[in-house]
Amino acid sequence: MNDWNEAQEWESEWHSNCVNSYGEEEKQLLYADRMGLVRFHDGRGPYNFDMKGASVLDIGGGPYSLLLKCVNVEGVVADPILVHVPDWVKQRYVAANIGFIETPAEELDSDKVFNEGWMYNVLQHTEDPELIIQNARKACELIRIFEWIDTSVNVGHIHTLTEENLNKWLGGYGKVEALTGQANCYGRCYYGIFLGR
Repeated sequence: MNDWNEAQEWESEWHSNCVNSYGEEEKQLLYADRMGLVRFHDGRGPYNFDMKGASVLDIGGGPYSLLLKCVNVEGVVADPILVHVPDWVKQRYVAANIGFIETPAEELDSDKVFNEGWMYNVLQHTEDPELIIQNARKACELIRIFEWIDTSVNVGHIHTLTEENLNKWLGGYGKVEALTGQANCYGRCYYGIFLGR
């Protein structure tokens, strides 16, 4: 088994039955804020994003994609972990009219052009982060990203991302911040909005 397959197995075990997603979703709201997404209150809750008809490719969105909190969106989640999640997770995407692709983003080859591509806390888990960014830049007009940088490598996180490499791969400059507990997030992060195709 190679490192990537072990990382997928680790990630699948991490999410388990996907029932208690609060911790991950709390962090995602912080990621969304740093990626420039603006929340609105729909009368039931303040955790909604109006995408105003945009098409969005969520690369690595996993079982609880931010697309589930969006309205007026044409969304697709691309994540190989979806092969391993319970069927009810996929049915939730179907009910929300969100498409999903159960393939690694290194293999994305779509004729469709998306208005936006999102990547948040995903690239450490992938086989080739640079290739994924190249594919996203081909498929998306705009890229929103939030990634952890300068982290240790382990079985679930097989790459150490750096500000220098992300700037180079994205063709611009992201913001770097040290988080110290906001939304249960700790460490150095990199985020920004970049032009794609």
